[in-house]
Amino acid sequence: MPKDSKLMDMLTGYAAAHQHPVNVDVHVVGIPTIMLGVFIPLSWLQVEIDGFAFNLAHVATAGLFLFYLTLDRLFSIAFLLYAVPVAWLATQIGAAPLATSGSVAAVAFVGGYIAQFVGHAVEKSAPVLLKHPVQANLAAPFFIVVEVFKILGLRDDLFDQVQARIAELRREQAA
Repeated sequence: MPKDSKLMDMLTGYAAAHQHPVNVDVHVVGIPTIMLGVFIPLSWLQVEIDGFAFNLAHVATAGLFLFYLTLDRLFSIAFLLYAVPVAWLATQIGAAPLATSGSVAAVAFVGGYIAQFVGHAVEKSAPVLLKHPVQANLAAPFFIVVEVFKILGLRDDLFDQVQARIAELRREQAA
């Protein structure tokens, strides 16, 4: 993969702040939890066309998928394997009374973010969210797929390149 590709830039920036296994594990759970917390209120805005109901959680999932396709086809398809069930669950929860679904959304959203901050405290690094909130929230669901691939030992060549680039950037910063 080219050293200056958009995917390599994103992976390097993300991986540099996510080296500690506890932080990575917390993100693998926390990011989908945050997605659930966001998708529940998005599921409240629903339309039906020709008997097919869809909501903004579905639209968000499709939009993220299309964006991720510009980065990596395999990762973007794998993203759908967890995002579609999250959107489905959000839709099921969103159909509950507002007090219930709103409470679940708030707990998932706040709890997921608290977990992220705890993970970064263990990592001893500031969350990217503090510097680039929009970028962090758009990219985080993608990075969960990347982390799962890494945990499973898939695409090791890509991760070796990322780690080499991180080491190179740290050497440059130290010089």
